[in-house]
Amino acid sequence: MIGSTAIVVDSGCYLPQEIIDRHGLIVVPLSIEMDGDVYAETDLDPDDFYRRLPAAKSVTTSQPSPALLTQAYERAASEGAEHILSIHIGSNLSGTVNAANLAAADSPVPVTVVDTRTASMAEGLCILEAIEALADGASPAEAARAAGEAGPRIGNTFIVRALDLPRRGGRLKDDSAAGDGVHVMVASGDGMQVVGSAASVEDAVDIMAAQIEAFAAAASGPLRVGVGHGAAPGIAAELKRRLDAMQGIGDIIEYVVGPAVGVHTGPGNAGAVYISR
Repeated sequence: MIGSTAIVVDSGCYLPQEIIDRHGLIVVPLSIEMDGDVYAETDLDPDDFYRRLPAAKSVTTSQPSPALLTQAYERAASEGAEHILSIHIGSNLSGTVNAANLAAADSPVPVTVVDTRTASMAEGLCILEAIEALADGASPAEAARAAGEAGPRIGNTFIVRALDLPRRGGRLKDDSAAGDGVHVMVASGDGMQVVGSAASVEDAVDIMAAQIEAFAAAASGPLRVGVGHGAAPGIAAELKRRLDAMQGIGDIIEYVVGPAVGVHTGPGNAGAVYISR
């Protein structure tokens, strides 16, 4: 809790546990159904999930129920919150925002629901904007606005090993992309787009690093960067090494891409999200 304002988020933001604990964030899990078994995302070990994913016959995701969000709001109120910011994965990607709006009607304290219009650590960066606004004395409404306005300012670049999962899930904007190798992609509000293909991981890291460097050169301040991966720690480590030596980079947050996003990207994904500070 920051002052008298609690922040409720969904598990798809992938903020590291240290940040969750430091700011007292309340995390409501998304759900994963794999071959008929339903799991809370927070109960699934990402490495185990990625090992099982290639052999799975069916994998889907779903938003938290309004009842689960109501429980989170009641917990926040019981801990002394006078207002709640409920900041979530984009309504263009999930029904979580709608569930949060339904739950807000039953909350014992006022709730402001924020649609980040993004997902994964990009959502996490929006949440950090709200946290810092509150810490600087902003009202809940001002902090909500800071989180909502952050989404369009966030850049991203990531790699996937194959396009079958984003294509199957309807996330791939340009269905003409094909071929083996490593695909460099960006995500926007209406899906994923291939922006380059590489014959090797090393070439893909070169492409991602160049994208971030160009963004940093045009930015008005140092970048906050999230570097993450799903079953590809070596790629993420190499990308971070490049960022450590790059001009215009501020703080770097390392994270793991969990099942709710990994179901669309597959094992071996890695990349970065970034925003000018």
